[in-house]
Amino acid sequence: MATNHFLDASTAFFRVEIDGVEVGNFQEISGLEASIDTEDIEEGGVNGYVHKLPGRMSWPNITLKRGFTNNDALFEWLGDASGSGFTKGGNKAPRKTAAVILLDGNGKQLRKWSFVDVIPVRWGGPTFAASGAEALVEELEMAHHGFTVE
Repeated sequence: MATNHFLDASTAFFRVEIDGVEVGNFQEISGLEASIDTEDIEEGGVNGYVHKLPGRMSWPNITLKRGFTNNDALFEWLGDASGSGFTKGGNKAPRKTAAVILLDGNGKQLRKWSFVDVIPVRWGGPTFAASGAEALVEELEMAHHGFTVE
């Protein structure tokens, strides 16, 4: 009989890989969801329900947040997908594969989400305030064409 194990968010962390290369651990990841549009079909003489036919599947953008580091890989990737980087690439955004790997407190992989055709769409740097004591945070938002779960 299978046993369900529920994780406490304080004991888990997330590693992110882009094209198989680890870009770091992240403290927060949002947008791990999928939805299927439906089309309502009303059948004459059937008043008890409306047929729901499945349509397209869609996924929101994924947002990654972590403590700010001196590694510029995420910001450079954004630059490659826009402006002069986009022009240098033959006016094509460099689509990549990405993976979000959920690890337990001992570093053991618990779940892996693999994303296809990923492009960066927004990067945010830290907010500076002389009176603030908050940690500096880097944020990257990525668009994709879906994911699989391992």
